[in-house]
Amino acid sequence: MSSVQSPIIPVVGELIRSHPGTISLGQGVVSYPPPATAMEMLSQFFAQSQNHLYQPVEGIPRLIEVIGEKLTGFNQIDCRDRHIIVTAGSNMGFVNALLAISTPGDEIILNAPYYFNHEMAVTMASCQPVVVATDANYQLDVEAIRKAITPKTKAIVTISPNNPTGAVYSLESLREINQICRDRSIYHISDETYEYFTYEGAKHVSPAAFTDSHDQTICLYSLSKAYGFASWRIGYMVIPHHLLLAVKKVQDTILICPPVISQYAAIGALSAPPSYLQTNIGAIAQVRKEVLNLLAPLADICKIAPAPGAFYFFLKIHLDIDSWELVKILIQKYQVAVIPGNTFGMEQGCYLRVAYGALQAETACEGITRLVRGLRDIAK
Repeated sequence: MSSVQSPIIPVVGELIRSHPGTISLGQGVVSYPPPATAMEMLSQFFAQSQNHLYQPVEGIPRLIEVIGEKLTGFNQIDCRDRHIIVTAGSNMGFVNALLAISTPGDEIILNAPYYFNHEMAVTMASCQPVVVATDANYQLDVEAIRKAITPKTKAIVTISPNNPTGAVYSLESLREINQICRDRSIYHISDETYEYFTYEGAKHVSPAAFTDSHDQTICLYSLSKAYGFASWRIGYMVIPHHLLLAVKKVQDTILICPPVISQYAAIGALSAPPSYLQTNIGAIAQVRKEVLNLLAPLADICKIAPAPGAFYFFLKIHLDIDSWELVKILIQKYQVAVIPGNTFGMEQGCYLRVAYGALQAETACEGITRLVRGLRDIAK
């Protein structure tokens, strides 16, 4: 554990608490609550006394059925060739997958900037993260990924829409990665936590929808973001048949079963009318436009790459300063918090992740105004 990086969110949180009035553009959550349909299911949970006992390791049948309908309709995934496992969030799904497919010393390919919890989990599993750089707009470098594969490679991980960059990977690049995995008999782990958060015509693609992808593809999903479900801890994974026993062993050891009351709420959430997502994500899309306009004056001192997904911008700052030191200055002097790029594996240069999903428009704009002012002052 001494070789695993410390999670950055609590560290930044402590700094925020010690500087009251700081606006956080740090943690990646949404501000809106779960739909009313989620809360309406709780009475059904309490109406059955057996719900206070352990339930199936892989999740309750009714929720699995609802998830299957969603995967078929929204993701175009044929679930007949796969298994659905309900998890305590998609981070747990990633750990389940990693422990099910790997042995100590195996290599897992991550694309930089990576999601820090993925890198942490790979290290915890005594595997080796192999980090491959993306291009200037944080799109996959397929040839670099291909060259990074060795006999020890067990999986390639993709996140689209992406945390921390907001990039959305193309159909062509995801199809190519998926084909490489099939050709080399390794796994494609596709984290699709932000699947609903796309803008400007960007389209989400689920690799498990590709023809003949069922044996090599593991897809991870979450209710935390789109359904305001962060503390309820419900996600799910779609896995090949042959991994079912291994994944159930992991989940039974770590969790036994996902929280049953949360599973009932998830049934209700996934049954919410389309207007729930349209309205809430539409509001975030509007905040995104305002944030982009406010960031525009920074064009001479930072690169703002296209970010048509998730609710992040990943700024490359043209300053000779450590990103963590910059974050501390921004909190202490300008009362705005962001996340340093080095926690996402970007050690060369100065990068900041800016999250805009958790705040109402007025607060988000004030936070961005403080960020712009601070970066301008520091650049002088």
